[in-house]
Amino acid sequence: MPNFKRAILIVTDSAGIGHCPRAKDFGDEGSNTYAHAAESVGGLKVPTMEKMGLGTLDDIPGVARKNSDQALAMRLYEASNGKDTMTGHWEMMGVYTPVAFKTFTDTGFPKELIEELEEKTGHKVIGNYASSGTEILKVLGEEQMRENSLIVYTSADSVLQIAAHEGTTGVEELYRCCEIAREICLRPEYKVGRVIARPFVGSSADDFKRTPNRHDYALSPSQITALDIMKQHGLRTGGIGKIGDIFNMAGITDSTHTVSNEDGMDKTIAAAKDKSWEGLVFTNLVEFDSEYGHRRNAVGYARALEAFDKRLQELLDIIDEDTIVMVTSDHGNDPTWTGTDHTRELVPLLIYSKKLKGGKTLEGHRSTFADIGATLLYNFGLEKPEIVTGNPIRELF
Repeated sequence: MPNFKRAILIVTDSAGIGHCPRAKDFGDEGSNTYAHAAESVGGLKVPTMEKMGLGTLDDIPGVARKNSDQALAMRLYEASNGKDTMTGHWEMMGVYTPVAFKTFTDTGFPKELIEELEEKTGHKVIGNYASSGTEILKVLGEEQMRENSLIVYTSADSVLQIAAHEGTTGVEELYRCCEIAREICLRPEYKVGRVIARPFVGSSADDFKRTPNRHDYALSPSQITALDIMKQHGLRTGGIGKIGDIFNMAGITDSTHTVSNEDGMDKTIAAAKDKSWEGLVFTNLVEFDSEYGHRRNAVGYARALEAFDKRLQELLDIIDEDTIVMVTSDHGNDPTWTGTDHTRELVPLLIYSKKLKGGKTLEGHRSTFADIGATLLYNFGLEKPEIVTGNPIRELF
């Protein structure tokens, strides 16, 4: 019998906690998403995460050092060679990625790729450089509408993004073009982690706005994951937010789209109330990263953490003793750092259960995000194949 019937894993996308031993290798030494966001507002007010032990993991302005008997707090190190969404999430579920996905940040995509994309889609391509998604709309959005072209751009991530106006090009046509791009980018010389459709609306550069109809076309994980094992044994593995896209639905029983962090928490709380749910509720809250981290909005980031903290308390109030809640992240995105890239950081892991006794903070940091997936398998009494990395957090049981 499982120790817990239901696990809820919430990824506060990009909320890192600094101090990564490899930060210097990525040009991120000194970055710290939580601490620097907190500094921007003179101290965070996050009483729920505070009582779960967040303040014991680092010096975060406004967050006291305390522990609850019903919570464990720890820091996790990313073993894989990267700091992107897919690498982080895949590692949580037991996938070690030794070679980072290809990026085209400095050069844009090769001429041959762009020409093939134009030929196969029937649309002219404009852009083809690294940019913020909101900024490139201000520069090229009106041209895209006039020509019915495709705005292609990238970032420091391994990603090819295509933006097009919903009224001019249409969402379905944009999706078709992204599917073509995904097929092209499966080749080894171009292999990027994700192709992302970025539809937008508005009439001019003054009011262009991206819509919730984003769609990610990701690679499938390179091996079996903890999600696959849970699904194979009849457990429900429901993805909320972009989880289904990140795993290309591998190991996911069902996927629910969200339009915001608030919407994501609404749906997570609804799942927690479903007493028939046996297995994993896996939620990604993307706005920390997309709306505040990449846009270098430290105050907005801090306020988003405070808003999440209130919703987290709502969740903890309604769960039963058969449910465990885990809050973590997939990388950092320090809103005070240079550029607009993710930052290589340790991430927090806060675990709460109403039947946990003797909660505490674990010293140092665990050696991989994969300890999350290993813990889930151990909880459900499932054998972990050797290829699936990670070790269970035994202090929980």
